[in-house]
Amino acid sequence: MRALIVDDSRAMRAVIGKMVSDLGVTTTFAANGREALEQLEAHGRPDFALVDWNMPEMNGFELLLAIRADVRYADMPLVMVTTETEMSQVMKALESGANEYVMKPFTADILRDKLDMLGLVPAA
Repeated sequence: MRALIVDDSRAMRAVIGKMVSDLGVTTTFAANGREALEQLEAHGRPDFALVDWNMPEMNGFELLLAIRADVRYADMPLVMVTTETEMSQVMKALESGANEYVMKPFTADILRDKLDMLGLVPAA
C-alpha cells in the first residue's frame, strides 16, 4: 500500500509518515496542495491520502475539492488530519468528500483505527 501525506509541517510529515510506515505502508510527501497534485501526476494514485487543512499556496480543503473533481482520483480515500476542530469545518470536509477526519493531536492508535475503519490497514 502507498499513502500520500500532505502537511506543511516537516515535523508532522515525519510523525505521520512514521505512524503509517509502521503499518507497512509506503509513503510519499507534499508540503501543500499544489505539491500534492504534482505528486499525483508524477507517481499516480496512492491507496489513500492524509491531508492537513491549513497550508500555504493550496490548503487541504482546496486539495480535497480538486481531488474529488478529477475522475482519476475521485474515489481515492482521503482523511483530513488537522487542527481544525470546529464542527462546521468537520462537516464541510465530510460533506465535500473526505472519508474521515482526525483531529490533531492524535495517537498512532487513533490513526490506525480510522484507517482500519476504511479498510486501509494492510493485513498483518
